[in-house]
Amino acid sequence: MPHTTSEGWEKKIVTPDQILEKIKPGMSIFLGTGPAEPRTLVKALTGSEAYNLQDLELLQLVSVGDAISHEELRLQRYRLKTFFSGWIASDAITSGKVDLIPSRFDQIPKLLESRRIPIDVAFVQITPPNEAGYSSLGVAVDVARHAMEQASIVVGEINTKIPRTFGDTFVPIADFDFLIYSKDLPIYFDPWPRSENFDKVAKNIAAIIEDGSCIASSIGTLFEHLGEHLVHKRDLGIHTPFLSDNIMNLIRSGAVTNRKKNTYRGQSVTSYAFGSPELLDWLDRNPLIEFQGIDKVFNPLQIGRNPKFVAVVQARKVDMSGRVTLHVGNKGVIAGLAQATAVVSGAQISEGGYTVFGLTSRNAKGKSNFLTSVENYPNLLNIPEMVNVVATEYGVAYLYGRTVRERAQALIEIAHPDDREELIEKAKKENIIYADQIFLKNNAHLYPIDIATQHTLRNGLRLRLRAIKPSDEDEMRHLFYRFSDEAVYYRYFTSIKTMPHTKMQEYVNVDYTQVMSIVALINDPGQGHIIAEARFVKEPDKPWADVAFVVDEEFSGLGIATFLYKMLIRLAKDRGLQGFTADVLSSNTGMMKVFEKGGVVKAKLEYGVYKLNMPFEDTNL
Repeated sequence: MPHTTSEGWEKKIVTPDQILEKIKPGMSIFLGTGPAEPRTLVKALTGSEAYNLQDLELLQLVSVGDAISHEELRLQRYRLKTFFSGWIASDAITSGKVDLIPSRFDQIPKLLESRRIPIDVAFVQITPPNEAGYSSLGVAVDVARHAMEQASIVVGEINTKIPRTFGDTFVPIADFDFLIYSKDLPIYFDPWPRSENFDKVAKNIAAIIEDGSCIASSIGTLFEHLGEHLVHKRDLGIHTPFLSDNIMNLIRSGAVTNRKKNTYRGQSVTSYAFGSPELLDWLDRNPLIEFQGIDKVFNPLQIGRNPKFVAVVQARKVDMSGRVTLHVGNKGVIAGLAQATAVVSGAQISEGGYTVFGLTSRNAKGKSNFLTSVENYPNLLNIPEMVNVVATEYGVAYLYGRTVRERAQALIEIAHPDDREELIEKAKKENIIYADQIFLKNNAHLYPIDIATQHTLRNGLRLRLRAIKPSDEDEMRHLFYRFSDEAVYYRYFTSIKTMPHTKMQEYVNVDYTQVMSIVALINDPGQGHIIAEARFVKEPDKPWADVAFVVDEEFSGLGIATFLYKMLIRLAKDRGLQGFTADVLSSNTGMMKVFEKGGVVKAKLEYGVYKLNMPFEDTNL
């Protein structure tokens, strides 16, 4: 950092009115963005009736302040240009009062440097200068430097209430032509309203985020809950455009270390801070937080250098192909298309990275957020190939590498249970799913999402376990065809050569009042493969159930069957059952050993088949 001096900067202090006198009609004025909006200058500008303040262009990246009102825009004294359809801009854009400039955020600095968008005046909020003569840009570092370099008049609004942040935030006080003292507090943001359903969505998302992941979050109801469900993770990283109180609390919990990142290791990276006075106080001189410009924070290549990067985006609607729409309306835009595309693209580049879109199954009016098509909805993110995971309060749908038919089936499974039958029928009519697709209407509310868990085997292999779903049909078919003839005979007591759709869909469509089926998956979320399945089926009018399971022979001998069996015992006990029965070929010694590890086995040999009874009162669980 070159040497400068703080001497004499007070001579640049003027009043807002003195600044406004230097404005000429037709000028383009850059305004500090979002929480860094220079409120005193903007209020003076919009509140003045001076003749020279006519036909002005106001350029602001994220319009979330309170100084530019709809009334001011209606009077057409100013024209607002923005790159982000936020609080003020969203409704005004659709009504023609505001110009939206479509652009990738990481490309905006280059756009300004090219002078394709002219800037005559820059209003920037700063901290008081330090002894070396440098002020901090505080809570927003985006393109302020580029705007200052282009403008012929650069004005700094000194606000003593904003934090002095670290990173690419320091600017020489000598670079400002004029300075004013702020008469206003910084823009603070209250927490978003909490929601029981969004809390469930956040819990489901957190369940698939692994230790060591690097996360991009945002602002909105979903993210008010997400951090709370991540506090028990380890070595998380943060590379996010918007930092808020919930991220602050997550960092404070100790779950975030940033040790696994490849860019800005050891620091949480952001461009904007949206939140409470407590957040701003916490950010002051905090070495754990690195503020960088949007050319770095929104750059997909920078994002993708971090392994296991998880981009979490709050969605509004989703259709059967996996296309999503983002929020619109007053205080509704959580991420614009350009911003979302940047982090989504980065997640695709990242080794082990993926994107999660979270939404509730229904909107506030009780209408389904799942449609056969979102083609005519605004804010459409029309890149289904980049939608890896969708989560609702009813579960998680993995879409990566799946056909449209498979995607549709997986998405319907996490829609509201009362909407699934209609979605199935619409999908059939549009030939999206099989015309003979089975749907168990009474089973829609019974899926046991709460049994999902993870388990690490002794060789380090990590399993994800959950109840089987209809969308597992193809994975279960692939598992069947990996079995040897002997394994098929052990499981089905007959030689079966094929497992077509008609048979397999009956197997995966489970009536959970009578059956419990668990599948074990390996590999990262969105790319998982089923390597084992275990189930019990209740006997009619008896508190007993028949049990059976299969394990991919490539993974035999690792204890998977034993773990699944013990898991089934616990689930059966919870459902009031008293024991298991099973038929096992006498030559199937491996299966017998699994049952014996679970407790006492009472066996009776008949024609080469052991008839087993395994009462739970005798188990060692």
